[in-house]
Amino acid sequence: MSSSAGVESQKPKSLPGLPPEPPFYERLVQRGMNFLVHLGQLGRMTRETFAAMFQRPFELQSTMHQMEQLGIRSLGIACATALFTGMVMAVQFAFGLQKFGGMEYTGRVIGLSFSRELAPTLTAVIVGGRIGSGIAAEVGSMAVTEQIDAIRALGADPMKKLVLPRLISCVIVMPVLGALALVIGFSGAMIICDWQFGIPWGFFLRSALGSMNFRDFWMGLMKCPFFGAIIALVGCHFGMITRGGTEGVGQSTTRAVVGVSISILVADFVLTKLGFIIFG
Repeated sequence: MSSSAGVESQKPKSLPGLPPEPPFYERLVQRGMNFLVHLGQLGRMTRETFAAMFQRPFELQSTMHQMEQLGIRSLGIACATALFTGMVMAVQFAFGLQKFGGMEYTGRVIGLSFSRELAPTLTAVIVGGRIGSGIAAEVGSMAVTEQIDAIRALGADPMKKLVLPRLISCVIVMPVLGALALVIGFSGAMIICDWQFGIPWGFFLRSALGSMNFRDFWMGLMKCPFFGAIIALVGCHFGMITRGGTEGVGQSTTRAVVGVSISILVADFVLTKLGFIIFG
């Protein structure tokens, strides 16, 4: 009996069980609270960034560098996205309208949809994923290596040094990328309609321009600066709050891409409603 008792005493004790998963409503409330915290941090960062905009010295050299990094290096992906989107739209609308004998309306539909929605919004989502992830990774790497704390220790403002140049650059380059995407996407649709469906490019261009006016172009282009501000602010926000080394940088990059994409789609709805209210 003593030997058996000794054997039983030498058996490893069972590990305590994992804590039970909280109910769904608690998780939902926690997610809502986390969202409000992020929203408050983003609002405070935005206020501090705009306050630093009018303080000297102006970061012109850093802003020009960010315009090259964020704008010029995004031309390839913006042009490729717009070109193939225009081609796909031409094929889809031409096949669909052909069934009803309305292929002559292809140019009008593509012109209106591209100028108002697809050119600015799709470009912002695709380019914003690239720019936002890059900003989050760059700023996040500075956060985990305590470079941002060093900037504060030297008496400088991280909002002015890091956030403001990226914000100004994105606000400037996004309208340019949106206008370029409109031209390239429309050109791709025009080429496909002429080559595959026999719609002369001259007729396609005249019908599209005949159904459009400056208001349609302006309603799409006015969204681009707002999209650029969203990309820069969301990317910088997730970069500034990065913790936990390289794993934290990866998580912040993923969150930045998701946050930028969702924010752009929500802002697109709001700006579209405001555009119809203001311009009719």
